Amino acid sequence: MESKLHISVSPHIRSKRNTRNIMLDVILSLLPATAAGIVLFGGSAVAVVVTCIAAAVLSEGFFNLIIKKEQTVNDLSAVVTGLLLALNLPANIPLWQAVIGSVFAIVIVKCFFGGIGCNVVNPAITGRVFMLIAFGSMAQAAFPVDSASAATPLVELSQGNVPDLLELFLGKNGGAIGETSVLALLIGGIYLLARGVISWHLPVAYIGTVFLFTLAVQGDLTVTLAYIFSGGLFIGAIFMATDYVTSPSTPAGKLIFGIGAGVITVLIRLWGNYPEGVSFAILLMNILNPFIEKWTPRKLFGGKKA
Repeated sequence: MESKLHISVSPHIRSKRNTRNIMLDVILSLLPATAAGIVLFGGSAVAVVVTCIAAAVLSEGFFNLIIKKEQTVNDLSAVVTGLLLALNLPANIPLWQAVIGSVFAIVIVKCFFGGIGCNVVNPAITGRVFMLIAFGSMAQAAFPVDSASAATPLVELSQGNVPDLLELFLGKNGGAIGETSVLALLIGGIYLLARGVISWHLPVAYIGTVFLFTLAVQGDLTVTLAYIFSGGLFIGAIFMATDYVTSPSTPAGKLIFGIGAGVITVLIRLWGNYPEGVSFAILLMNILNPFIEKWTPRKLFGGKKA
């Protein structure tokens, strides 16, 4: 009689979803923001996006070839890193700087630590912070092709001027390629939520904390909304802070991560030397992530309380 009892090690629940499928969903979710950036900034935005993606993929491919490791470029994670980095850069950045930033993000931050799943911090965020420190010129944001150069929304706010909220929401303002259109980023975020790639906990906690903290300090709803719609808050909260490897796996952990990132973002924005604090906030919370995971462990099925 054939045995109906099959014994095997976990995991016992399997899914057709793999790394490549997830990365493809992330790429698709970023297309609205990418398209908005190209419409806003023109051909220079296309050049930066193509350069970053190509440099990221080629650097991962060459690294694997040199150390004789199985190629991983087909999982599309390098494409996602290159695209996210590009969307966090101004369209007028020198392309050689974009190449260096992409290579740093892939080789130093990702590959040196063992590849996907082993990196301690988010490669794209760390690459952007590295570029901001190494190339101070990248802080000079690009502006729409049909407008004169002006201060970015966060700089205007720091000077006491409140930009038009509708223009901020739609994205007709200066900044990085993919951070200007809140509408496009929300469309991408809704897609990821619908596909089950991310959960609401971290983005809502992050954006909500920035909103409440900023409102408490500024005391003005219009000014607060201008801060919320400005800079890289939405692209950071939706697409970068939610990275599986460098963010908590439990709902409670995600909430803690989001609140911490929100507080740090506001502290840097209002009292720091940089007008934007999203990249530094996510990077710092990435470093704290192992501790958050320890504080908020998953309850084992059938396990007893300690």
